[in-house]
Amino acid sequence: MKLQTAAIALLSLVSVAPARAEENTMTGSKPMLTYEDVRKVAPPLEAYTRNRLLGDVWKRPGLAPRDRSIVTLAALIARNQTIEMPYHFNLALDNGVKPREISEIITHLAFYAGWANARSAVAVAKDVFAARNIDAEQLPPVPVTPLPINEAAEAQRATAVQEQFGSSFPGVVQYTTDVLFRDLWLRPDLAPRDRSLVTVSALIANGQTAQLTPHLNRAMDNGLTQTEASEAITQLAFYVGWPNVFSAMPVAKEVFAKRPH
Repeated sequence: MKLQTAAIALLSLVSVAPARAEENTMTGSKPMLTYEDVRKVAPPLEAYTRNRLLGDVWKRPGLAPRDRSIVTLAALIARNQTIEMPYHFNLALDNGVKPREISEIITHLAFYAGWANARSAVAVAKDVFAARNIDAEQLPPVPVTPLPINEAAEAQRATAVQEQFGSSFPGVVQYTTDVLFRDLWLRPDLAPRDRSLVTVSALIANGQTAQLTPHLNRAMDNGLTQTEASEAITQLAFYVGWPNVFSAMPVAKEVFAKRPH
């Protein structure tokens, strides 16, 4: 049922508002391109959008529509591609991503894609939230009871980073431990698996494969399956481009090969 709902919603991806309307009344933002707009400039792109992206990729069974929305939102935010955001914020909510999870995704990506990109996403999401009557009660609080931490694994990570970079970049090392891994990653309103999925998607979106090995391993430790990781990369091919995905695939393949079966 979720797949069917997502497929129906996706068919309106580029036609969610009249082409010449000044504002999309659903999201408070300017309307996205209609199919006719795209057809006037790039007829093959319109056909690929209908037949391949919406008619095929989003319907693949290896990754739930909710997860596909998380992957896509992470890619759009990481790359600051705001034109697609109003639709995909709404689709994510329709696919079961909670407002507090979207809030945490944006916050998380401030650290992994930059503050300005996160704030650009806030500028779009605030109108979507307002149109859907999402208020502060549905958003995560600032102080939270953190998730439990694996002290041994965190100590090992912190020691390795300290030995490699501590003498040269003490500030980065301090914030990596105190803010990133002992605070942000322990916030409970985004499950560790989903937080990892967001991180992996953002890294691939921005071509940052040097960080992919530890974060993909972390994602799989947090419950992401190899099939789901493979499908996330397939989804990303259409949203961040084949070169970024082909740069990521050898790294991911090596991670898969070294994981216990």
